[in-house]
Amino acid sequence: MAVYTEISDDELTAFVAEYAIGDVVGCKGIAEGVENSNFLLQTTQGSFILTLYERRVNPADLPFFVGLMEHLSRSGVRCPVPVKDRQGRDLKTLCGKPAAIVSFLQGMWPRRIAAWHCDALGRAQAEMHLASMSFDMRRDNALSVAGWRELFSRISVSAVEEIEIGLHENLSHELEELANAWPKLSPEAELPAGVIHADLFPDNVFFLDNKFSGLIDFYFACTDFLAYDVAICLNAWCFEPGGDFNVTKANRLLSSYEAVRPLSQAERNALPLLCRGAAMRFLLTRLYDWVNTPPGAMVKPKDPREYLHKLNFHRGVDTIAAYGLS
Repeated sequence: MAVYTEISDDELTAFVAEYAIGDVVGCKGIAEGVENSNFLLQTTQGSFILTLYERRVNPADLPFFVGLMEHLSRSGVRCPVPVKDRQGRDLKTLCGKPAAIVSFLQGMWPRRIAAWHCDALGRAQAEMHLASMSFDMRRDNALSVAGWRELFSRISVSAVEEIEIGLHENLSHELEELANAWPKLSPEAELPAGVIHADLFPDNVFFLDNKFSGLIDFYFACTDFLAYDVAICLNAWCFEPGGDFNVTKANRLLSSYEAVRPLSQAERNALPLLCRGAAMRFLLTRLYDWVNTPPGAMVKPKDPREYLHKLNFHRGVDTIAAYGLS
């Protein structure tokens, strides 16, 4: 989450008046994240999240995101629910940009990840995957292999070399290897596919009173391999701040996931490759944002070198045993 667009008091008051959620009491920008402009909106009836969609979000994808949250909530997954205005619309325009209000999810994301957090995450992710299987909309993953290569082509060689000498050639070679080895997403694919979150970082998973309270920020959700979503979480949750991979956390995440939805043998075999791909995806988007974040934006770009380290780790992994499962 982030803030790229400021909203005037008059614009906000007029916008909120179109909903039956009371009068505006306060509105504060949320600086975390890198994508949309997000605000904690407080009214006389409670707290909500107001989002203005910008940057990489395609307006044509918004009905998918909104519909997915509604479907998951109906299926028992704890997540925000879009709020409809007085005319039944859940997608509107504010400051010339698509906008929506969603319900406020109680809880906080974990600043220091413990093994029990990973255990709770694994169960919640598996439950979300099972619930999403009955969602009848589809959205292609714009940030899969073809998207990585296109994004890489938009980052100058000099910007890449500022991170590490020789990195441009290194990543070019890695992208070629991933493209050649990546499984095909088709009805005949060996790996199960469905709607995934695709961005389940710790700041998108909330806990309250030491218990899981819900998932947020579904604006990267797409149709892809379910195990790829698991690979994203292994990258995001199972490395220590100093860079070491925590096998105990990985085991707790995978074991709790399998208690709800067992991984197939094909998924187990593919996990090292999928983890490499997930590390590459976030390395490239971080590198792109490092170079292209607008001056004055209320957001701090994340260091891409974190994911370069993770990519190098996964390059040395051959089997799921390195992630704590036999």
